[in-house]
Amino acid sequence: MDFKVPKEISTIATTLRTGGFEAYLVGGCVRDLILGREPHDWDFTTNALPDQIQALFSESFYENDYGTVGVKTSSKDPRLAIVEITPYRTESGYSDHRRPDAVEFGTSLKGDLARRDFTMNALAYDDSKGQLVDLFGGEKDIKDKIVRAVGNPVMRFGEDALRMLRAVRLVAELGFGIDGETAAAIQANASHLQQVSRERVRDELVRILNSDQPMTAFLLANQLGILVFIAPDLIRGIGVEQNQAHKYDVYGHLLRSLQHAADKHYPFDIRLAALFHDISKPETRRWSEEKQDWTFHGHEVVGSRVTKRALEELRFSRETIDKVTKLVRWHMFFSDPDQITLSAVRRMIANVGRENMQDLLKLRICDRIGTGRPKEQPFRFRKYQAMVDQALRDPVSVTMLKTDGTRLMDVFHEKPGPRIGYMLHALLADVLEDSNRNTREYLDARTAELQELSDAELRQTGEKGKELKESEEEKEVEAILKRHHVS
Repeated sequence: MDFKVPKEISTIATTLRTGGFEAYLVGGCVRDLILGREPHDWDFTTNALPDQIQALFSESFYENDYGTVGVKTSSKDPRLAIVEITPYRTESGYSDHRRPDAVEFGTSLKGDLARRDFTMNALAYDDSKGQLVDLFGGEKDIKDKIVRAVGNPVMRFGEDALRMLRAVRLVAELGFGIDGETAAAIQANASHLQQVSRERVRDELVRILNSDQPMTAFLLANQLGILVFIAPDLIRGIGVEQNQAHKYDVYGHLLRSLQHAADKHYPFDIRLAALFHDISKPETRRWSEEKQDWTFHGHEVVGSRVTKRALEELRFSRETIDKVTKLVRWHMFFSDPDQITLSAVRRMIANVGRENMQDLLKLRICDRIGTGRPKEQPFRFRKYQAMVDQALRDPVSVTMLKTDGTRLMDVFHEKPGPRIGYMLHALLADVLEDSNRNTREYLDARTAELQELSDAELRQTGEKGKELKESEEEKEVEAILKRHHVS
């Protein structure tokens, strides 16, 4: 089996072997090579001890309890900048279901592979011989698209409870299924996840959300009994019927909204907001006799608080928490564009922030698709998007000029009054005709010429500038409406 490996990787392997040691690529990078994927990380295992590894590589560091030495390369590719080399090792005693109580460096590749989580990751590759070492059927499981624990799955999950969540994440990332015995062991040991730090759970959650099939992962996590240790607020939405506008219960709606964000390759913050945007519908649901339907008044307000608490508990960054809670808080902005005004749209932009407005629109699209409606952007929504674009754009204005009224008074000694406004609009007309004229030099020279005009002549020139400005405004608005197919 011959895989093409980067020069930096083959150089490290050669250095280890020349030093008298074994060198095998191991774990996820081998799995990815078999799948034809570009590895995100390159890892070696060897029979060399940490100090022996460092003796071979001057640019290296060793700052952990597991023997892993980081070797710096000169590569500009961040995936190759640091390559990790770990001695063969055995582990014992997992009192916290997360980390081994004791780590011993061994001399056996077989023993090292036996301690790994899944068969697809218990593979080693000798690039000098093109030899794949597969002691646990990992290659076949990759071919069959199966996530299977190495050896006894109960033991593997007892050693490290996070492996249960990692199994679900691999299903989402790779599109694999999960082995029956492995799944049963997860169900039986799910409670061990409560001993895993929330930061580690968050890291796996981030990778699930960034995968192509996050909805599959959440459905599987709930089926296996571990969703309660990831995002317990989601469970409250299971079976909560919505109003007639929705085809699915709250839980199904949230997952489908998230999946659409993934299908559209939207950024992480939108995916996270899609997962939480209706999180508080269960506690705000009320029956309306008048409408003969369910209502959820204020769910976005309550939901923003619930989202904030959940993300804080998962130790997300302040920046992520602030943005996602804003998106959840204001996701109900949509109303009839025939009734709403541009000033109302501007108020919404002030609430959510200019930098977040387009993401809010994308969240609204996910919300619509999550209802089960087939159409992503109906006419009313496209019209609203056009109004947002109008509100966000920089208006055609004298503020575009590289001069202003203060300069006219300071440099040209013009007195406060109508003449300054007429001059600025006359200058704006010149710049609208040729944007290259918007320089301090041109505008100063043109100002000097305008000063020679009488009040009546200057007013007439300024009024022509206003008319041209209004014409340009109309053209920009027409272009926006046409772009959104609402003209």
